[in-house]
Amino acid sequence: GINAEYMGAGGHLSATVSNNFGKRNYTKLDDADDLSSRPDFTILIYPAYLVQDDDLGTLNPEINITASTPPAITVQTEDDPVHVECAVQYFLGLKRAGVPAEAHLYPVGRHGYGLRPSPNEVSTWPARVARWLDARNVTKLAA
Repeated sequence: GINAEYMGAGGHLSATVSNNFGKRNYTKLDDADDLSSRPDFTILIYPAYLVQDDDLGTLNPEINITASTPPAITVQTEDDPVHVECAVQYFLGLKRAGVPAEAHLYPVGRHGYGLRPSPNEVSTWPARVARWLDARNVTKLAA
């Protein structure tokens, strides 16, 4: 499986890296800098700041989804104050670009629920993500 110690937040950062992996922001130091920084997949849990503040139907310019963007799964709740539209518009952008994507939207849970069990349906997201990873043979590689 995946070591939970290395799981973290940062949906906006993950989405930005997934769509700007071809741009280096530093001077090459060694041969490792020649390796691709494109993630193999992206898991966006309650991503924020992906849409424009004045137009929730439009992704921010730094989120330029192309056919090279890695496959992604998104999870968000409708009552999240950072806007469920972030997950919805990212998913739609992936679909338009022909990138495999899956979205799970839940009515309640707000923001920052993480891995904590709760009476809310959103608590099922870790199992859904695990199945998504299994379907892509990601977790089988670590076994």
